[in-house]
Amino acid sequence: MIQSIWGKLGGAGIGLALGGPIGALLGGLAGHMLVDREGALFGRPPRDVVFTMGLVALAAKMAKADGVVVDREVRAFEHIVEVPAGEHERVKRLFDLAKKTPDGFEAYAQQISDLFRDEPALLEDVLDGLFHIAKADGAVHEAEFAYLRDVAEIFALSASDFERIAARHVKQADDPYLVLNADRDMSDDELRRHYRKLVAENHPDREIARGLPPEAVKIATERLAVINAAWERVASERNIR
Repeated sequence: MIQSIWGKLGGAGIGLALGGPIGALLGGLAGHMLVDREGALFGRPPRDVVFTMGLVALAAKMAKADGVVVDREVRAFEHIVEVPAGEHERVKRLFDLAKKTPDGFEAYAQQISDLFRDEPALLEDVLDGLFHIAKADGAVHEAEFAYLRDVAEIFALSASDFERIAARHVKQADDPYLVLNADRDMSDDELRRHYRKLVAENHPDREIARGLPPEAVKIATERLAVINAAWERVASERNIR
């Protein structure tokens, strides 16, 4: 079982060598600044801590700057991130800290982009997680959509990549081919092979095998469900058996 990050944030575990705005956010939670950076005693910061704290920071910055964090924002985050019983108030405090930090969302997004430079699939996972949080109140609003597009640009994701990811969450043209990143002129056999490749690339078991946190596994599970639903529509329209 993959250890939850919440156990890593207490005691000696707080000495993680993150640095940057995410390190400062963790330091604020612990009551002191964290040491900088990959060459420090604790080495490269764990991906699960970066992933989850990145989601906290970017989700908090996405929320309207309306003062106190509301439970809806935190509950939406907790739908994606596994939070043990009794940790709700700490998550709420993290959101509050992230909303109040002088760093803009660009600084958090850039640090995440730099740390996951060699794992672009993880950057997609972060963006998928933010979409899930944004639509928790029933819709991704225009300002949220623009914000997510800006984050995607900092992540160096192309415009077509962003549209493909957005199509998993927002009904735009309601095009299953867009969700599958497939061309309509593909043959049935080509589509079937393409779909099977997508399933292999996005299966939650692959995330587990790579040692990614439960949050990434949950996002992959929901993403695969959307891919499967799009395939079922295409297969039904084409009468593919």
